[in-house]
Amino acid sequence: MENKKRALVCGAGGFIGSHLVRRLKNEEYWVRGVDLKNPDFSPTEADEFILGDLRDQAVCRNVLNQPFDEVYQLAADMGGAGYIFTGDHDADVMHNSATINLNIVDLALKQKVGKIFYSSSACMYPAYNQEDPNNPNCAESSAYPAAPDSEYGWEKLFSERLYLSYFRNYGLQVRIARFHNIFGPLGTWKGGKEKAPAALCRKIAEAEDGGEIEIWGDGEQTRSFLYIDECLEGVRRLMDSDFIGPVNIGSDEMVTINELALMIMDSAGKKLTIKHISGPLGVRGRNSDNTLIKEKLNWAPSEPLKAGINKTYEWIREQVNAS
Repeated sequence: MENKKRALVCGAGGFIGSHLVRRLKNEEYWVRGVDLKNPDFSPTEADEFILGDLRDQAVCRNVLNQPFDEVYQLAADMGGAGYIFTGDHDADVMHNSATINLNIVDLALKQKVGKIFYSSSACMYPAYNQEDPNNPNCAESSAYPAAPDSEYGWEKLFSERLYLSYFRNYGLQVRIARFHNIFGPLGTWKGGKEKAPAALCRKIAEAEDGGEIEIWGDGEQTRSFLYIDECLEGVRRLMDSDFIGPVNIGSDEMVTINELALMIMDSAGKKLTIKHISGPLGVRGRNSDNTLIKEKLNWAPSEPLKAGINKTYEWIREQVNAS
């Protein structure tokens, strides 16, 4: 263990965090994970897993009690559109996530960690640049004047500035990425916090061939979705680079939600009718601009969306059948 790099993954019980722990273990890191809960769908592969609330400074001191080579701060209060855009959870989202980041960044400095990664979100981009579903502007330089479409996005923007201020004032080696709709197996697929790919996979898996599914809005809102393996590749390349960020980590293959539903139906081998209903939507259009990541990391996600959808649908179909 003495010769291994040591990593701390905050939010290791979540979807991206649990996959990241596995990736780091495959790269022969010694990994400590921390979260309020264990991973939902598979045992953790962390060498050490601490159940704890990172809003609590005492828990944070226990978790960050040594100079880790790398810290990955993924812990946040978050969910899909049905959680973020109703307005019912705004206070919790802002308070919980901001408290975690304030705790972790200060201890990372005090413990002299090598590098700390912060997972921001495309939700921090201005809503006014995302009104045209065919031409959204999510270049990193478009972040200001700031006008996120949710309190979740405002907290992400605040925390980006928090980490960058620790870099400027104290030299803390931070790395910041803005995630664009990460999806894949072992993620939340029911209960209200699931995101669009998982929700549609579930609805289509549950529907009888020839039946009907519901989609919020007219389904012409656009998004891009990034498979988990490519997300982790981007994170690790960013951490190994000298680039601080923020940088988009997302796919630039933009689809409408209707097109996404049809793609999943194809994976399922089903023909279904789409019924459009009212519901929380977020911005009209969003897509990852990958110009900067190509320039700085000489890499960008390239796997076709359909390949990730095939794998994700199969896993969610198995969950539906088992439930």
